[in-house]
Amino acid sequence: MNTLDTAQLIALAGALGWASGVRLYLVVLLTGLAGFMGWMQLPQGLHLLAHPVVLGASGFMVFVEFFADKIPGLDSLWDVVHTVIRIPAGAALAAGVFGADSGVMALLAALAGGTLAATSHTAKATTRAAINTSPEPFTNVGASLVEDSLVPAGLWLAIAHPVVFVVVLILMLVLSIWLIRTCWRFLRQLFARVARIFSGRPDSGPTPAFTLKSPFSKND
Repeated sequence: MNTLDTAQLIALAGALGWASGVRLYLVVLLTGLAGFMGWMQLPQGLHLLAHPVVLGASGFMVFVEFFADKIPGLDSLWDVVHTVIRIPAGAALAAGVFGADSGVMALLAALAGGTLAATSHTAKATTRAAINTSPEPFTNVGASLVEDSLVPAGLWLAIAHPVVFVVVLILMLVLSIWLIRTCWRFLRQLFARVARIFSGRPDSGPTPAFTLKSPFSKND
């Protein structure tokens, strides 16, 4: 059983916070399984995740979320409901990496974990809401499958190559901020047009199409 060093603990806290904003139940299941199967020694604050009851409950929720997240419309409703769940859970899981015995580090980890969870959750929710304006379901399913794969890849990278993970996490944060900005601008334009139509005012143009421009575009 592998004992985590300081770099791995820091990376794991970041990974748990970030990934909780995308797939909270998958994070709980994979982390708990790693401890239950003896793949690594979980920090004291995360031992509860390896309990059979927690594993069973998180496994069931992973099954439910896997299908709910691939149905257009339902995925956005699922994201709205989980706004009040993923962010505090990300903070709690990140704090659990250091436990109550490391008060300052646990507090810092909670703040960082909550912030990372909020950022990834907002990026996921706004992107999926923008994608759902398209009538075809394939982009939605594809985006969901990418999210399914990013979470275990991120958790593995945090343990196997913590320094590399930190670099990747920074890049993911930059991408998330850009996605939030781009998707929110598109949704705001769409909502404004719908409001004009229902208020009886003349429509000023065609329905905006959702496209992801390069973050380096000068016309952004």
